[in-house]
Amino acid sequence: MTTTVNTPSADALVIIPARGGSQGIPLKNLQPVAGRSLVERAITSCLHVQPRAVVVSTDHDLIAEAAVTHGASVIHRHAATATHEASSESAVLDALDQWHTAGHSMPAITVLVQCTSPFINPAALASAIQRVSDGDADVIFSGVLDHGFRWTVTDQGDAHPLGHSRQSRPRRQDLPTTVRETGAFYVMRTEGFRDHGSRFFGTVGVELVPADQALEIDEPLDLDVAQRLARDEQAPRPHDHIDVDALVTDFDGVHTNDRAHLDEHGNEYVTVNRRDGMGVARLRDLGIPMLILSTERHPIVRARAKKLAVDVLHGVDDKADALRTWMSAQRLDPSRVAYVGNDINDLPAMALVGWPIATADAEPAVKAAARIILDHRGGDGAVREITDRIRYARLTPPSPVIPPEPSHTPTPARDTQPQPARS
Repeated sequence: MTTTVNTPSADALVIIPARGGSQGIPLKNLQPVAGRSLVERAITSCLHVQPRAVVVSTDHDLIAEAAVTHGASVIHRHAATATHEASSESAVLDALDQWHTAGHSMPAITVLVQCTSPFINPAALASAIQRVSDGDADVIFSGVLDHGFRWTVTDQGDAHPLGHSRQSRPRRQDLPTTVRETGAFYVMRTEGFRDHGSRFFGTVGVELVPADQALEIDEPLDLDVAQRLARDEQAPRPHDHIDVDALVTDFDGVHTNDRAHLDEHGNEYVTVNRRDGMGVARLRDLGIPMLILSTERHPIVRARAKKLAVDVLHGVDDKADALRTWMSAQRLDPSRVAYVGNDINDLPAMALVGWPIATADAEPAVKAAARIILDHRGGDGAVREITDRIRYARLTPPSPVIPPEPSHTPTPARDTQPQPARS
């Protein structure tokens, strides 16, 4: 589930290298985890931090199509940066040059995100961007604490201790603290990155993430592990709950995928999700009022609302005024009302409530105005997701507040050469 994040006040451009070739898994970046491709998962996580743009650098048409579908821009990757030997740095530098050539100014911060990490934490990414913006470091990468005894293994199978010895084995607590890169994201000052041509330069810090967010997809077995972890990810958690007294939704693009089918007689049909209906029924059973608010004048809107047994106002030109009147009639506190929208005509209504929410495929301006961006697209489970999250909030007792642990540990600067691409 998606959590609310504090978006950084920084000029950041996210670049996701995602080439079509892969030695371990064919078309790896399009492989699904819990029904969403790796490239979609990466894009969705990045959009939560509201960067200047999310750019996918790719040499493959299907990846480019997926990127646009899920809200990213596309830069066509030059062949020289799309080989097995090419570094991720070369792809990011090429993308920056193409971005600038297209008439955009260079961003202050460049974020390299690798979609081989299926569990990117938007809150951790936002924190890393803010830290670089604030001057805490020139580079921040995502890492996980590693407390184990590490060994290297030769081609002949001989194991040699790393950081300890066979003769003098220390206690585990006496081992030096080490951090392993997760590979999920690298946040860099653009000027320094372009000067050095490496993702590591100047002062380098780490944004620590939990171990269950540190998986990288390199081989088919990793995909199996990701699927098991994703099943746990689907279970609602306390901080995913949406505590409101009423739910208002747009129709087209929320209950539907915003597409219409026409027959030869001009009759119009739309597709809805049956799972959404069950979610609405369970929320209705709790006595939480719901309203479908739509500018669409087609009778199908009223028919769907009747099927769901919820209030409906359709053919409405001024959504904000209609919503204000409905909330007043229901004696609702606007700060405890959720509104789910997907397009720019939803913005005035979203501005009236305490919980403005966007579908995963909403327009960028709607996502920017949203308090929460759902994991699901309109017509593909968005309504079920929001109803479930409201229901869990109503049925789950509040958890005790536990002070958070420190989210990051600075690490010394280091010089490295560009690393081989994992994308």
